[in-house]
Amino acid sequence: MIKRIFRFLLKLVGFLFLFSLFMVIIYKWVPVPFTPLMAIRYLEHPEEDIWHDWVPMEEISDKLQLAVVASEDQNFPNHNGFDFKAIEKAIENNKKGNRVRGASTISQQTAKNVFLWPQRSWFRKGLEVYFTFLIELLWSKERILEVYLNSIEMGKGIYGAQAAAQAWFGKPAGNLSAYEAAAIAAVLPNPREYRANPASNYIQQRKTWIVRQMGNLGKLKLD
Repeated sequence: MIKRIFRFLLKLVGFLFLFSLFMVIIYKWVPVPFTPLMAIRYLEHPEEDIWHDWVPMEEISDKLQLAVVASEDQNFPNHNGFDFKAIEKAIENNKKGNRVRGASTISQQTAKNVFLWPQRSWFRKGLEVYFTFLIELLWSKERILEVYLNSIEMGKGIYGAQAAAQAWFGKPAGNLSAYEAAAIAAVLPNPREYRANPASNYIQQRKTWIVRQMGNLGKLKLD
C-alpha cells in the first residue's frame, strides 16, 4: 500500500513538473490570455470589468519599459532572476522593524503573476523560485519584460500596459510620454489604491523620482 501511494505521488510530481515545463515553453511565444490573479480578482470583485489587451513589445513605449525597470528592478538586465543584494538589504531592514521594497525582481513578479497566486507562504515562495529559474533559463530578458508589462495589475480591473495607457491617459501604450510612463510605474506597489491620473502628491513625488532614475539608467539594454 505504501509503495502504491509512493508511486502515485512520484507520478503526480512528474506530471506537474512536465506540465509546468510545457506551460513555460508555450508562453515563451504565445501571449498569456489570463492570469490566476485576474481570476481571483474577478471572484473577489465580480462587479469589476477585466481590461486586458495584449500587445507585442514593439507596441509598448520604450519609456514605459524603462520606467518599470527604474522603479521596480534596476538590476533586471544583469541578474539571473534574483537580486541577492536587495534580498540581504530587505532582511536587514526587517530585523530593524523597517519595511523595504525592491527584494522581488521583475522576473519573480512575472513568475508569480503568470503561474501562481498572490498569497504569502513559504510553499508559494518556493514555487516562485522554481518558476523564476525556469523563465530565466528558457525565456529572454526581453520576453520576461514583455510578459510582465502585459500581465501586471495596473489599476482596478486594469491589466497590462495597453489597458493602463488607455484607462489612465486615453492613448495606446506606444504613445506614452516619460511622465505618463512614470505615473503608471508609480502605482505598481499598490495599483488598487493608487491612481496614475490624476496623481496624488505621493504619486507625483514618485513619478518625479522615477523620471530621474530613468535619466540615470539611460537606454535599456536587454538580451
